Amino acid sequence: MTNEDETLIAAATSAYRPLSARGEIQFHPAWHDLDSAGREHVYAQTLTQRALESALDSRGLSTTARAVLARITRRT
Repeated sequence: MTNEDETLIAAATSAYRPLSARGEIQFHPAWHDLDSAGREHVYAQTLTQRALESALDSRGLSTTARAVLARITRRT
């Protein structure tokens, strides 16, 4: 795996997702730059990372869950 692949995987694994001009959640741009093996690696790594985040959080939430809740809360 190259340094570029590792950088793309780290970016795609994060909870950050860009928004469109209409506020719709988009795929992370790094996702599109990975081949199928890289995307499978992201998927597996994401499952592990989110489980660890949830285990460490006092409410049992992953970064993705916190991001979704923050988005919902802003709309109410």
